[in-house]
Amino acid sequence: MFAVIKTGGRQYRVVPDDVLEIGKIAGDVGTIVQLGEVLVLGGDTPTLGMPTVAGASVAAEVLQHKRGPKVIAFKKRRRKNSRRKRGYRDEITVLRITEILADNAKPSIGPRPKREKVATPAEDGDEAPKKAPAKKAAAKKPAAKAAAKPRAKPDSKKPAAKKAAAKGKSDKK
Repeated sequence: MFAVIKTGGRQYRVVPDDVLEIGKIAGDVGTIVQLGEVLVLGGDTPTLGMPTVAGASVAAEVLQHKRGPKVIAFKKRRRKNSRRKRGYRDEITVLRITEILADNAKPSIGPRPKREKVATPAEDGDEAPKKAPAKKAAAKKPAAKAAAKPRAKPDSKKPAAKKAAAKGKSDKK
């Protein structure tokens, strides 16, 4: 089953367990809100609203309130260095659709429980696990240097490196 809802001047096609970002609506994080403007109820027999479907609503859990991406509008004029930059950020609410309701039904599914951090049980029966003692940095001892290699003599058998000739120039004098 799906529904087409209208909120914040926009229309969204939703199914249960969808996550969507809409314009900010009232509701604390973790609560269930009902969106009442349902334009279409889909399924085996779709129901079209004139303009909305009577008695239909969509229940959603509020996951987060946040600010959207920054939108900047430039105004460029023909004179040099004459610019104006103004920006704004939309307030956004992130919702998870829990269920689609018809015939003035009330939401039956509550918010999902938050995940709890898994704590390892302490061996001694203490309430809080103890932190491992911090390792001290071992003092570095200067390593004994290996016998120094004798440096190559200038008259060694190695051929001298050739210089690369410049491109496009002739060697004529």
